[in-house]
Amino acid sequence: MIAFAPAGVLLLLFLVSVWADRRRFRNAVLLGLTLIWASIGVLFLIPSLPPVLALTAVVLVLLVPALGTLVLGVFLVSNGITMLRKEGRSPANLLSLGAGLGIFGLIALVAYVADRGSPAMDAAVGGLVLLVGYVSFLFVCFLAYAFFYGRTHVRSEVDYVVVLGSGLIGGQRVPPLLASRLEKGRRIQAAQAARGEKVPLLLASGGQGSDERLSEARAMADWLIAQGVAPDLVRLEDRSRTTDENLAFSRAVMEEETGPDYRCVVVTNNFHAFRAAMTARKAGVNGQVVGSPTARYFWPSATLREFVAVFWEHRLVNLVICGAIVVATGVAALVVA
Repeated sequence: MIAFAPAGVLLLLFLVSVWADRRRFRNAVLLGLTLIWASIGVLFLIPSLPPVLALTAVVLVLLVPALGTLVLGVFLVSNGITMLRKEGRSPANLLSLGAGLGIFGLIALVAYVADRGSPAMDAAVGGLVLLVGYVSFLFVCFLAYAFFYGRTHVRSEVDYVVVLGSGLIGGQRVPPLLASRLEKGRRIQAAQAARGEKVPLLLASGGQGSDERLSEARAMADWLIAQGVAPDLVRLEDRSRTTDENLAFSRAVMEEETGPDYRCVVVTNNFHAFRAAMTARKAGVNGQVVGSPTARYFWPSATLREFVAVFWEHRLVNLVICGAIVVATGVAALVVA
């Protein structure tokens, strides 16, 4: 069982890190490393396993990821076509299509180079595979932990339910994406009231964009009041323009009205919950983040966009590692040329 020792240590580090703060990206990386070392441990056990169990282990550790990559490529291409049809041809809407085509493009490139017999080309493509593998590893970590974090529930009494804003339709109307967040916030408020606990205040957070007739917070508050929420249970934070400002300015509102011991929960859409949680941690917000439902076809591209943002937020370490891979690849190509 010594083959599983690294996985056990990493699992312990993961649990300690999650216990300390669930809102860290390192939790996602530790989870990914735990799964990788657990898979390596399984491979070491294969020679000692009965034939049926050995075959099952090979399928789970090697074949399933390979087939999963092909299935993922097909899914992303299909989703990308759906996004283009329903949402238009903006760069953000091309992410899932581009990622799916990239998967098949890389597979085709590896297959093509394998028949050429060029050591330098093999080294270059090997470096590209390592580069893509590193980014893919981080994405899988992000995806797995975002799913884990998305299971967060509001279990204790809170003073505020902070709803993060988004753009308005026609500069004044709440779109379905934002309505989903507001409905989630309203339900959290109603559920706490139904338990006989203190009714939390709904804090609508969002400033006024250059193309908007009123602040997002004002439109959100009007939507909540129209749904039956008492006006005295709604607060506005109407200065923010970004998620960072949403959370920083909301924290200021809560501390000014309730003091530093406030407790809150933040509501956004499910694809944005984990990154918003990381931002809330940096902003010093005392609360976790929960997600509201999003249209299924919209989720893959939105999740890819969130990952790109998280990757760039940690750009120093990521660019250093990617740069090291590129340099090592160049050296290897020169050596074998």
